[in-house]
Amino acid sequence: MQTTSPLSALRQWLETQALDGIIVPRADAFQSEYCHPHDDILAWLTGFDGSAGHALILRDRALLFVDGRYQVQAREQVNLAEVEILHLHNDLLADWLQQNVAADTRIAFEAMLMTNAQYEALNASHCELVALNDSPFDLLWQDRPAPPVGAIREMPLEISGESSADKRQRVAAILAKQNTDYLAITQPDNIAWLLNVRGSDIPMSPVPNSFALLSHEGAVEWFVTPEKTRGLPSALLESLTLSPEADFLTRSQQLCVGKRLMIDADTAPVALRFAVQSQGEIVWHADPITAMKAHKNPVELAGYRDSHHQDGVAWVNFLAWLAHEVPRREAAGNPITELEAQAQQLIFRQQRPGFIEQSFATISASAGNAAMCHYHSSEQTNTAITRAHFYLNDSGGQYHNGTTDATRTLAFGPLSEQCRLHYTAVLKGFLSLISLQFPTGTCGHQIDAFARSALWELGLDFDHGTGHGVGHQLLIHENPQRIAKKVNPWPLVAGNIMTIEPGYYLADAYGIRIENQVEVVESVPGFCRFASLTLAPIDLSQVQLALLSDKEIKWLNDYHHRVREALSPHVSSEARPWLIAATARVHR
Repeated sequence: MQTTSPLSALRQWLETQALDGIIVPRADAFQSEYCHPHDDILAWLTGFDGSAGHALILRDRALLFVDGRYQVQAREQVNLAEVEILHLHNDLLADWLQQNVAADTRIAFEAMLMTNAQYEALNASHCELVALNDSPFDLLWQDRPAPPVGAIREMPLEISGESSADKRQRVAAILAKQNTDYLAITQPDNIAWLLNVRGSDIPMSPVPNSFALLSHEGAVEWFVTPEKTRGLPSALLESLTLSPEADFLTRSQQLCVGKRLMIDADTAPVALRFAVQSQGEIVWHADPITAMKAHKNPVELAGYRDSHHQDGVAWVNFLAWLAHEVPRREAAGNPITELEAQAQQLIFRQQRPGFIEQSFATISASAGNAAMCHYHSSEQTNTAITRAHFYLNDSGGQYHNGTTDATRTLAFGPLSEQCRLHYTAVLKGFLSLISLQFPTGTCGHQIDAFARSALWELGLDFDHGTGHGVGHQLLIHENPQRIAKKVNPWPLVAGNIMTIEPGYYLADAYGIRIENQVEVVESVPGFCRFASLTLAPIDLSQVQLALLSDKEIKWLNDYHHRVREALSPHVSSEARPWLIAATARVHR
């Protein structure tokens, strides 16, 4: 049994190793947003279980760096007497080290858990960075879960739309053109896309944790735990060279003698650089698979549309159920709770053809809980859904042919004028961006302000991105495209799948977010626009219609007409009247 606290045990270890501190990231060796319990070191150490952040543990201080989504959550989850909370983007770790510790301070890190880009940023500080050969947490975390061995399945060609052989040759052609011998593939979703497989190491993230090397001739050596591949067809396995995951660094070192190896500085562990830099030449370049994967082919796009149709039916059945049950149960003195709502929503999704699992943990948040952007209800925080507060639901599904993600904020009775004003501002931001026509080649940061302008006019803002890519039965947050304030050099192009999700959050009071998943499509020559994939009514009960323009009202009426026409034949008989009412035309 653990006899001392994790922080105390780690500090004792630092002392025995003559180290002054250690960097503990949230990510695993694959830079996964959501980790298997084996890799969730930060949560074990601090109690914070959000999807982004890192800690710096010193002999006398402990600092946790999290972004704007988690400022409230982190303060509720960690012991603030032991851990200081800083902002991940405003308080850069490298700057903090430069300003707060002596030049000879020895700071340890695990080279498999840090990317080269992160290492270079930290190496610019005056500290001595000490790469660890072994993880101290294998020793200190006495009941650490075993690594995952989730089964891997094949993604059929009729759903992927392109054979693995063709994908390999496309990538190989890029390597040959750049006179590069090998590509190191360290992102599991890139491997899943390339090989047309899906995994089960991490719930709701259907990727296999593994590494791969692709040659300029198209040959692939796949570094994967053998137990995971037993269900794959022999034809696929025979087209690959299989090696244990633990051999990745050694094999890369062997192959790269006198060769050129392409490595993605933003995603590959710096341990790979340390292993190969003396053997061959490193070509620092973004993994070309990342952009190829984000440009969906016609078969994948058709799958998205079909999965959103199924998900839309589940949404309507759920929203109609809520609209009926929330006031009835509240009046009976037995209100519906956050956990009950999300359980019922899952049941509605499970009734839809092709549904596999959720695409992320549902955010079912009432009242002040919704002010935490990535809140997840628990038995300790489970709150009633009532007519007195907003209820926010952000959820999605992994279907056999696509991935969905949407958010609706609902009201079941009249709310304050402030609530109505804030909800209207969020809606106006959503409408401004989703109806935008923009030049081909526009990057996400160039249009982010369209989603914020109505809030800015009120002196308000939100501290998270406005939109992210979504994988094809892959990760819910897919690189490289993104819509946010932060500069992102990747342009939005036809065939990208994105979300649009502005919000506003008032601590301890309420949270508002409206989100649709969209497809980037060609518009007039030289321009693109967004085509909505999500099919679910938007709650207009609290909107100050006088503040909407004719164009905004037209978009809402056209969208609701499309939702009604697409879903009314397929929703339950109990939900159909609600759908008709929820999509009725509105006027100022």
